[in-house]
Amino acid sequence: MARHGGRGWYGQMAAAALGVTGVAVAASLWTAQAGPVDTRSGAGTPAHRTAPKAAPVSVEIAHASDRGARGVNITIDDGPDPVWTPQVLQVLKEYGVKATFCMIGPQAEAHPELVKAVVAAGHRLCDHTVSHDVTMDKKSEAYQSQQILDAERMITKASGGVRPLYYRAPGGAFTPYSRKLAAAHGMRPLGWNVDSKDFERPGTETVVATVKDEMSNGPTVLFHDAGGDRSETVAALREVLPWLKEQGYSFGFPVR
Repeated sequence: MARHGGRGWYGQMAAAALGVTGVAVAASLWTAQAGPVDTRSGAGTPAHRTAPKAAPVSVEIAHASDRGARGVNITIDDGPDPVWTPQVLQVLKEYGVKATFCMIGPQAEAHPELVKAVVAAGHRLCDHTVSHDVTMDKKSEAYQSQQILDAERMITKASGGVRPLYYRAPGGAFTPYSRKLAAAHGMRPLGWNVDSKDFERPGTETVVATVKDEMSNGPTVLFHDAGGDRSETVAALREVLPWLKEQGYSFGFPVR
């Protein structure tokens, strides 16, 4: 099920149930992603809703934190999920942590209220493809394009117009083509340094120990909010986040 090669993990995820959990979100999506209000028309329409072309970014896979050497990037993959995403959001809120949510296109499309909740809380969005195909690097460029750009469209629409700022290939299955395509659409390819292996459900203590043991590998830590029972992830975050603060880390976003 897992794909490992230093940075790979986890095969095709199961789609979450279509039932939704209501999450109240702010009507304004005023975040680091959203941009200022464009009042040139006199209507006060948020500028991001005009969907200007995204500026290209680096094609290099990002690992570093925008908070520097003692920064940590918390990344949450495979959602949004109506059961687990709200719980993850609550834990992040309790500890004042902003994270990057790498979303599956159809999951975002099915749960737009959760995508909006993520954005309204000040977190960032990441494109994690349509199908979570960990063999994407073996597929045609046309297939890669469909997986990346369709997911980008789904996530942007679900968010109310806020584009994903990153692209994370499922299982780390990047190609030169996919990195160039994502970067041309303003999505920095995003890797990870610390794999919590929470998708294996090894027990909360093991997830926590894995993160602590691997923090010397680098700042970007991978968790999941979908693809199965994520109760261990929620519990592990409650232990890991305060521990990281005690160690003198600060929380940021992956470099752009």
